[in-house]
Amino acid sequence: MTDPQPTIRSAWPHRIAVLLVCTTFPLIWVGGLVTTKKAGMAVPDWPNTYGYNLFLYPVSEWIAGPFDLFVEHGHRLLGSAVGMISIALVVAIAIWDKRRGMLTLSIISLIAVIIQGILGGARVIQDEVLLARVHGCFGPAFFALTVGLAVATSKRWHSIQPVVHPGSGRLQVITVITAALAYVQLLIGSFLRHVPASGSHSDFRVAVIFHVIVAFLVAVSVFAVAATALRGFSEAVAVRRQSMFAVLIVLVQIGLGIAAWTFKYGWPTFLPGGEMFSQLVIHAESVAQAGVVTAHVATGSLIVGVTVAMALYSFRYYSTSPASLVPQVADKSTLRGVSL
Repeated sequence: MTDPQPTIRSAWPHRIAVLLVCTTFPLIWVGGLVTTKKAGMAVPDWPNTYGYNLFLYPVSEWIAGPFDLFVEHGHRLLGSAVGMISIALVVAIAIWDKRRGMLTLSIISLIAVIIQGILGGARVIQDEVLLARVHGCFGPAFFALTVGLAVATSKRWHSIQPVVHPGSGRLQVITVITAALAYVQLLIGSFLRHVPASGSHSDFRVAVIFHVIVAFLVAVSVFAVAATALRGFSEAVAVRRQSMFAVLIVLVQIGLGIAAWTFKYGWPTFLPGGEMFSQLVIHAESVAQAGVVTAHVATGSLIVGVTVAMALYSFRYYSTSPASLVPQVADKSTLRGVSL
């Protein structure tokens, strides 16, 4: 990913990588809706759908059937599309991207999406909460990997010429910590989404407390990255822009988190203003509740993706060794495509 003079012959690897990102995020969103609507067992068999081949299941039965069937089968179809795009990305990188490690990384992403599909199928066959939780946590990790592939194949990545900055280590450490915290927060959230049958009320309460604490830490870390990047790292344009975007989506995520809890359990008791919402009626499994809760889950994955991109760019912009400061692109005219 960091060869000093990579040979870039086409923009297709980046285009396909961006398509993979743009397909994986809706897949996470629909997967979250499957869990929110408790539709994971709407189709009891796998890899078939009620005995039909996945791609041959009658469209009329899918579209006109129950909503949980529509969502679950749609989730499977979208997952298959992500798998096909992952295969296309491996082929594109093998043909046009000659950097060491990129082909390996694309193959890892293909293996990851296969594993994710198997996890989803095993969750259906065994109807196991633990598998559902692992499946839910593995998806955002795959999404972060697709973001990394899109970043590393972008025009911006290849046009960056690293420089030595005395404080770059601080920026890099903060971005890595932020990405790690964002993923840990997602792991805690998965417990709240997939409560095991043996789980107690006290376990749930502890998970909620840690979820709130880590949310605070993620917010502080994101603000720290933005403040650090804006104050002393003018060269790191991508990090500065992405940190501002991260601040925005973290604020949105906090609002979604409060709304999700309010729609499901009522106004949080530790926040002021409870008297204003004391008459709020909670409609379990309503469209509003499902939409807000699923948006909260999907935005968590988006935060992971953005923070991973920030971390990657923080290492791309700055080098710890003057010997590595060599031109990154021999012929910029060979680079075409959209920058991520």
